[in-house]
Amino acid sequence: MARVYNFSAGPSMLAEDVLKTAAAEMLEYGESGQSVMEMSHRSKEYQAIFDETEANLREIMNIPDDYAVLFLQGGASTQFAMAPMNLMTKNGKADFIITGQWANKAFKEAARYGNAREVASSKDKTFSYIPKTTAADFDKDADYVHICMNNTIYGTKYNKLPDTNGVPLVADISSCILSEPIDVTKFGMLYAGAQKNVAPAGVTIVIIRKDLIGNAMDITPTMLNYATHYENGSMFNTPPCYSIYIAGLTLKWIKKMGGLEKMKELNEKKAKILYDFLDSSKLFKGTVVPEDRSLMNVPFVTGDEELDAKFVSESKKAGFLNLKGHRSVGGMRASIYNAMPIEGVEKLVAFMKKFEEENL
Repeated sequence: MARVYNFSAGPSMLAEDVLKTAAAEMLEYGESGQSVMEMSHRSKEYQAIFDETEANLREIMNIPDDYAVLFLQGGASTQFAMAPMNLMTKNGKADFIITGQWANKAFKEAARYGNAREVASSKDKTFSYIPKTTAADFDKDADYVHICMNNTIYGTKYNKLPDTNGVPLVADISSCILSEPIDVTKFGMLYAGAQKNVAPAGVTIVIIRKDLIGNAMDITPTMLNYATHYENGSMFNTPPCYSIYIAGLTLKWIKKMGGLEKMKELNEKKAKILYDFLDSSKLFKGTVVPEDRSLMNVPFVTGDEELDAKFVSESKKAGFLNLKGHRSVGGMRASIYNAMPIEGVEKLVAFMKKFEEENL
């Protein structure tokens, strides 16, 4: 069997070690006589898997004790409603920086529940940069400030967090979670759909400061109240058991690799290989300003739609999958998450060089 190089933005490739362990344990986990897929979420066997997963996440991300870790459902998109319903409750206001489609969706959803304000946007240049802000730009009475830390579609990333003047910062980290160290204490809340860098689709990780829990609006459905899940250890209803199990295997793999400092080193190396080629290429060019480039998602174009389509078609035949850019942007995009080996990026660049020589 030949595995392809999967550059999908999500669901994305998983580490081979993780897949091999999951395959070996598919019929029977340990000596339980059953698959994790079949386990009761109330069983001591599954509770042990769950507890170890949370403990490893706390260790790897250095999450303080005054933050809760929740394993939820509904994807990051459900957080667009959960965040304002639970957090926009003191003054009914929140500030947003719009750096792409997901940040804009979070902004529009929050506007249904209170006064959501657009502080800055990079829409004027197709979200190809992170807008600069100062503390004075934010409303000191806002209940929180929301950002999308890494923009999967447009390939930008916050390399310096905005100064919110003490207002809690909430960040969507779906496409950069576990890719490098992050100072959790600088945020009121972090959330991430797992299907890009952690596990299969199904589980959403929420890391929230405990003092922000318990203030939900009266209209908040029980399942959208953070207190519901915090008070029940993420077991109010059946959690996405198997996705959490795979997340646990991924966390063990990251620990084995050397933790987040090592992941950052490897991710920077991969990104440099691709960006260096794009910067020197006569055919391809990156679409993001250099200082705001993502380590995870690298969009690029030839400037000719027909040539872009030809590249996507030929790259697929060569074993490089899912390089077509998002439908709202076009061009190409290589998502090079933690599980993408350096070899995959090197081979992609070699293919791009060959394509360039044949099509200039």
